[in-house]
Amino acid sequence: MSHMAGAGTASGGFDLSQFHSVFFEEAGENLANMEALLLALDPAQASADDLNAIFRVAHSIKGGAATFGFADVAELTHELETLLDRLRRNELKMRHEIVDALLAAADTLKAQLACHQGVASDAPDASALIATIKRLAAGERADTGGCRLLRVRVGPLTNLAAADGLAELFRDIPNLGTLEPLEDDGTSAEGYRTFRVSTNASDDELIELFSFHVGREQIEITPLDTTAPTEGDGFGFFVDPATLPAARQQSQAPAAKPEREKTALPQMESTTLRVAVDKVDQLINLVGELVITQAMLTQQAKSLDPVQFQGLLAGIADLERNTRHLQEAVLSIRMIPMAFVFSRFPRMLRDLAAKLGKQIELRTIGEATELDKGLIEKIVDPLTHLVRNSADHGIETPAERLKVGKPAYGTITLSAAHEGGSILIEVRDDGAGLRRDKILAKARERGLPVRDDMTDAEVWALIWEPGFSTADQVSDVSGRGVGMDVVRRNIAALGGSVEIDSAPGWGTRVLVRLPLTLAIMDGMSVLVGNETYILPLAAVVESFQMDRRLVQTVAGNARVVQVRGDYLPVVALDEVLQVPRNEPRRDGILVVVEAEGARCALLLDELLGQQQVVVKNLETNYKRVPGISGATILGDGRVALIIDVAALVKRSRH
Repeated sequence: MSHMAGAGTASGGFDLSQFHSVFFEEAGENLANMEALLLALDPAQASADDLNAIFRVAHSIKGGAATFGFADVAELTHELETLLDRLRRNELKMRHEIVDALLAAADTLKAQLACHQGVASDAPDASALIATIKRLAAGERADTGGCRLLRVRVGPLTNLAAADGLAELFRDIPNLGTLEPLEDDGTSAEGYRTFRVSTNASDDELIELFSFHVGREQIEITPLDTTAPTEGDGFGFFVDPATLPAARQQSQAPAAKPEREKTALPQMESTTLRVAVDKVDQLINLVGELVITQAMLTQQAKSLDPVQFQGLLAGIADLERNTRHLQEAVLSIRMIPMAFVFSRFPRMLRDLAAKLGKQIELRTIGEATELDKGLIEKIVDPLTHLVRNSADHGIETPAERLKVGKPAYGTITLSAAHEGGSILIEVRDDGAGLRRDKILAKARERGLPVRDDMTDAEVWALIWEPGFSTADQVSDVSGRGVGMDVVRRNIAALGGSVEIDSAPGWGTRVLVRLPLTLAIMDGMSVLVGNETYILPLAAVVESFQMDRRLVQTVAGNARVVQVRGDYLPVVALDEVLQVPRNEPRRDGILVVVEAEGARCALLLDELLGQQQVVVKNLETNYKRVPGISGATILGDGRVALIIDVAALVKRSRH
């Protein structure tokens, strides 16, 4: 990092380091924009607008890097400029390998910038990539995939059929490469077989694989002296995207996305203001305190004479209305569209599809749906795991799909939508679906209590068991030793829930439900004994006066209540929360609540009203309490606990 010693100081002694953060943020946004444009690009029909937009990204980053003295970034972007300039002037034709090189350059630039920011310690070596870009700019073919042409000679063999196993390896292992017999090159003496191999694998990897069929001492690998590979070489069993319809070739990008991305660059500077996240958090906390103070004033004003204090009461009413509007406006600052999350999956799926030898199309719905920034950052990892699972275990290979009458390309759909006070995020694929028999067999193998007459929903629920996996071996694509129980636990920690549904042969759907924000929520205050509690309003379905004739006792002391033909378990809050009573409980109120697709009826004494509450983390300030998700401060200054509806519903089901 010694090359950074003088970076950031101009010749006149003016310190430029104060502008570093702005440059890094702009460069990150520009690179994300460039990646989205490249993934949506049809090499056969690359438009001048797209190429100009990508060129502007390289030009912008190069200018900033040269100003601040980031020589490695400036050198790479200079070569990118040269290549992109020839492309936009139609002096070169866009090809898939050029797109791959540009994507690799974007990755390298991100790593270089992370190094200059101090996030990473070692800068990547870009010399090989720069050489590749220079060859491409000169109009030469580049070996971007690392594909090698080899002559593989095996023998002496007592049984020549053993060599046929090598061909089976190349058929069965996706993306390993191609293998063809070389019978006429003069090297296939009696007892020997010679092959022409095109692969990205190393000699050691090939010997390790071939040793399953022939002895190590019988394998001879030498470079094949031939001309450069043709356009199709190096793709192994992967179908060249150029042979697919345009909709398949742009497999990871929604049709409307390029237009949105094109307009984003020129508007970036004029429509956004960069503010540190901690400043926004501080503002939200202050608004939260203002909400509490306003609630206190409203509470105190209830005892005033409305005639004598008419002006004061009118002012308090205005304050209440303005506080709500201010609160909504401040919270909206932290709201970020789901496109921020969805945009990272096209590139990931592109690489996964190549690695797995599959054709995968990504569809996104509801990218404009907004979610709190804090939640968005925490939901990325669970969603990434779910998408990888769909690509690895869900979507079949093209051959398998064609065999059962499906199109060769598989589809993974990501959607987001608001529903009440929650956001629903769905990950759906049209792959093979979950196999009931395989899940039950694995569950029995692990000693889990299962029955053959279990419903599909009960069988699918086994997937959430700790460490449960039906994979024959742990891969670096999806599982990596992390089970679906970790995904559910991470989502539950955000106050959310997750459900799974599947139809064999048709695909799998995972539905994630999250609160829109963790800062402020609408709640219903209720009375239990002499204590006030808060129920999240989004979880409340209905409430009614308790009628003892509708409540029945089953299985010992468990109680159920009939609501429109359905029997719901009854949970008495005073018993669960151990609230002391000075007198026996009266009939009370039953409140029907819903969480994770299930319902129960909460028995309490009285409904006090609806109000917005500022959510405080109880675990941080005190300790974790079963059945309680947080706390808030009421208008009279007292602390009220917020009921964990999901935990109570789950408890009622057991």
